[in-house]
Amino acid sequence: MGDQQNIGKCPVMHGANSASGQSVTGWWPESINLDILHQHDNKTNPMDEGFEYREEVRKLDFVAINRDLHALMTDSQEWWPADWGHYGGFMIRMAWHSAGTYRLADGRGGGGTGNQRFAPIASWPDNASLDKARRLLWPIKKKYGNKISWADLMILAGNIAYESMGFKTFGFSFGREDIWHPEKDIYWGAEKEWLAPSDERYGDVEKPETMQNPLAAVQMGLIYVNPEGVNGQPDPLKTAAQVRETFARMAMDDEETAALTVGGHTVGKCHGNGDASALSAEPEGADIVGQGFGWDNPNMQGRASNAITSGIEGAWTTHPTKFDMGYFDMLLDHEWELKKSPAGANQWEPVDIKEEDKPVDASDPSIRHNPIMTDADMGMKVDPTYRKILEDFRKDPERFQDAFARAWFKLTHRDLGPKSRYIGPDVPDEDLIWQDPIPAGNTDYIEEVVKEKIAEAGLSIGEMVSTAWDSARTFRGSDMRGGANGARIRLAPQKDWEGNEPDRLAKVLKIYEKIAADSGASVADVIVLGGSVGIEQAAKAAGHDILVPFAPGRGDASDEMTDAPSFEYLEPLADGFRNWQKKDYVVKPEEMLLDRAQLMGLTAPEMTVLIGGMRVLGTNHGGTKHGVFTDREGHLTNDFFVNLTDMAYSWKSVGENLYEVRDRKTDQKKWTATRVDLVFGSHSILRSYAEVYAQDDNQEKFVRDFVKAWTKVMNADRFDLEKLQAA
Repeated sequence: MGDQQNIGKCPVMHGANSASGQSVTGWWPESINLDILHQHDNKTNPMDEGFEYREEVRKLDFVAINRDLHALMTDSQEWWPADWGHYGGFMIRMAWHSAGTYRLADGRGGGGTGNQRFAPIASWPDNASLDKARRLLWPIKKKYGNKISWADLMILAGNIAYESMGFKTFGFSFGREDIWHPEKDIYWGAEKEWLAPSDERYGDVEKPETMQNPLAAVQMGLIYVNPEGVNGQPDPLKTAAQVRETFARMAMDDEETAALTVGGHTVGKCHGNGDASALSAEPEGADIVGQGFGWDNPNMQGRASNAITSGIEGAWTTHPTKFDMGYFDMLLDHEWELKKSPAGANQWEPVDIKEEDKPVDASDPSIRHNPIMTDADMGMKVDPTYRKILEDFRKDPERFQDAFARAWFKLTHRDLGPKSRYIGPDVPDEDLIWQDPIPAGNTDYIEEVVKEKIAEAGLSIGEMVSTAWDSARTFRGSDMRGGANGARIRLAPQKDWEGNEPDRLAKVLKIYEKIAADSGASVADVIVLGGSVGIEQAAKAAGHDILVPFAPGRGDASDEMTDAPSFEYLEPLADGFRNWQKKDYVVKPEEMLLDRAQLMGLTAPEMTVLIGGMRVLGTNHGGTKHGVFTDREGHLTNDFFVNLTDMAYSWKSVGENLYEVRDRKTDQKKWTATRVDLVFGSHSILRSYAEVYAQDDNQEKFVRDFVKAWTKVMNADRFDLEKLQAA
């Protein structure tokens, strides 16, 4: 009874402020959670209102911070000693694991937000001891303060580490803004335990391409593949197949994958010299006295050589603090046999090697140890394609170094967005196709003349608005790709996407391309202006004179500027805003709507008002009438919300994701709807927004809010307008 009495006298709700506490909505797990739309609310941000990191970082002393990072690399700290007195390999691993979570399917992950500081990533088994790497950087972060984000600093540290070990990197850009809360919208897998068998995320683990989308890593808590082999069972050919699929899902081809593997393992070492079970819990599960540290090693004894992370133990090359060609000679010129590390992990060691070719101990240079290879390294040796690439690299060191420099740059900058967002003195001059280059657009034309030509072209409001929406909806705030700028909707693969209604799109684009040619405007600008014309006409029909804000200057990309295969991943499989999905999925339509809205950077109120407006404007895919709760289609009214909340109607399921809205008195069908429509009446939070827009005194607010949200979508990829967007 004593413990119960103490709990009863606790001045706060017992357990309510810990992760084990029951959330207020936890009783209803099937209810959609809107938190993903608001997770980086300003309330989590400690910076002053109006603070703009991308402006602040331009004031950074770039020379001084590079000098300080160079000095850090060889300033071994007693509390966490450096391997061979050099932190280079450690910092590279931190930067790599920060950037390496990126996946092409949804653009999420990557090093662009500094999310390695937070759960779950900070406590992944694959990130063991990286808490120490970030703490080593703290004096530099403290010194330069607001002028350097953690996101930039972690990637920059990896770059400087390579430079300090003799490698010339391709370049670097600042500009990554920190988040201040875990990114809960990122799906890392459904497993409930670390390193659960990878079978759980494959249709068939023997077929890597059957890995569940949008995942790229093979097991929960890993960045890429299991270094010991598929499910920890060594088989280099099988591991090579997983490596190929995993890196492809990060937008890397075979040559880039091989270059990254070699370049990453040319320096540093693996750590597994001891009993892994002796380590304490990961940071998120560690005791409060750890002060953010996890994986405490009671057997470390101040020696770098006693560290344990992956469990594999040893260096890949003879000189692991020097960037050289030693990896090729070591891997390709030796026979390898399977061994066990001191921690019990599977690793490969050479059958025969000269003593002088062995790397020295990380703490005692008088001792030498066998080099090691992981199963992924052995995959490079036995897979015919990777083997050929490595042989070619070895024959041409300059080609290898260029390939690795470019691949490392791509790995660490992929989610930063287009080159127009790059900041700093080391930004490369070269335009790279994965940066989705777009030529500068013309602003020397008369906007009103273009709008008049569009209005006279005979297009419907639905055609004009839908085309603009389809062009802009591809934007992903996760990696700053897609959007209306570039007018890639007229190029492969976008022009043929089912969601873009190719026949309707071709008709509209033919008209727009002539208007663009006659006026000097880009097709991209004409597409967006077409949406403005449609909205302004619909608002006027509803009794509201409005002008949709417009910023000229979009450019038109060409096929040569477009990496078509990577754009395939941007194809919408569902668009709740146009009440369409390609087929039935396990995921509910309303959940797919949330995912799309989050990628586009929309809040829940913005999502709500856009849905209501798009329905009455007649933008449904294929012209369906689902959710068109109005008798005045083509008028920008709040009818969707008025009729959704009107108790004169009842609702009945009549098929898979199909419902009828019926008159309660006559039982006559009035309208049809989908789950995406009805969720705005059934979900308590969404209904509260719907009721706001249904009010008699909020018709003008509805139009005003719709135009504001619409403009946000149209300008989401206008990074030259960042100040305007922030305002």
